[in-house]
Amino acid sequence: MSDSGYLTNQLLIAMPAMGDPNFSQTVALICDHSAQGALGLILNKPLPMRMGEIFEQLEIEIEIEERPLIERQVLRGGPMQTDRGFVVHRAGGEWDSTLKVSDSIHVTTSRDILAAMARGKGPEEAVVALGYAGWDGGQLEDEIRANAWLSAPVEAGIIFDLPFESRWQAAARLLGVELSRISSISGNA
Repeated sequence: MSDSGYLTNQLLIAMPAMGDPNFSQTVALICDHSAQGALGLILNKPLPMRMGEIFEQLEIEIEIEERPLIERQVLRGGPMQTDRGFVVHRAGGEWDSTLKVSDSIHVTTSRDILAAMARGKGPEEAVVALGYAGWDGGQLEDEIRANAWLSAPVEAGIIFDLPFESRWQAAARLLGVELSRISSISGNA
């Protein structure tokens, strides 16, 4: 947790007892957190959609023949505004609408970054998500007190390098926690 007590630039890790199917076994990047609420992007739930479909829907011409980009899976970033796109990427580049999560990780919501990616000029390391997870003021803190979530410092390798199915466990291991050994029944001491 940051000095301010907020979780911006932290990974939010669902506890095994998480009952909400939108968040069961998820790890999310908290992009913004304040007294007004929080915005996060789920990093490990792929949609049955590829980047090529995004380019096609937005009528962005693909100027490179890079199959990995076209075939890259798109993530379900959360249950809210599932038609809204977010590009999580390493810092760098000048885009129309970018949120600086940290000095090294940014989130861009403007079309220009996708057009640059289609030209081979965008960030090399990027994850695209549709939708986001949102919490009202105090809601996330209440959920953490109810043992629904763990938080851990961001490790960029989890976001950009690991297969989606490995990210939840790997995020918990940043804290030395093996999720498979945690009971699905929780409580407070």
